[in-house]
Amino acid sequence: MPESETPIPPNQPKDTPSSPPKEEHEFSSRNVRSNIAPIFHILQSEQLILQRTDQKAFTLMSILGVFMVFFIVHFPKIEITYLSGIMVFIYFITAGSGLVNLMLVIVPRIRDDMGHDDLPEINATFFGGIIQFMNPVEYADYLAELTEENEDTFRMFAAQVYALGHINAYKNRHMKRAILFFGSAIMSELIIIMSMAWTLTWTQLTK
Repeated sequence: MPESETPIPPNQPKDTPSSPPKEEHEFSSRNVRSNIAPIFHILQSEQLILQRTDQKAFTLMSILGVFMVFFIVHFPKIEITYLSGIMVFIYFITAGSGLVNLMLVIVPRIRDDMGHDDLPEINATFFGGIIQFMNPVEYADYLAELTEENEDTFRMFAAQVYALGHINAYKNRHMKRAILFFGSAIMSELIIIMSMAWTLTWTQLTK
């Protein structure tokens, strides 16, 4: 005997699902689910790293300048000995090298990675590419045409992230060198001060 089927109400079609479809979350959107969203997060992170590196370089340059002024003012009071002479020589080399590396961090740096065949001719997200247009209307038309293709838009922002990553690597490399030179300069200056203090103390004790 065949099994009895459950009767279907007349107002409900057979292909109607038994459970309602799942609703999307409030934060779901086309941009969030697209592959361009991670590029924006990486770009924001790289820009933040660049700003922090520049701020550290400015702060360290200010501190180094204060110590250099302090050293130059008290330089005539230094009694030149074998140890102090070596430390003065080391101080000037390390302080100068640290200053040069800090300047390399602060000086603006630009990379042009748009020469690849698969990339757009002009990077419309960077000021170097924006100023190539004659007027705002021409720039707006180019940007509108470029963003119609998701692949071109993705590659344009990816090229900017790639260039910014290399710039941050360059800045951080010189920042590390500047910190090492700065520490060496301060250490040599402290050794000079300690040697002067020891000489004065020994002179007073042997009187």
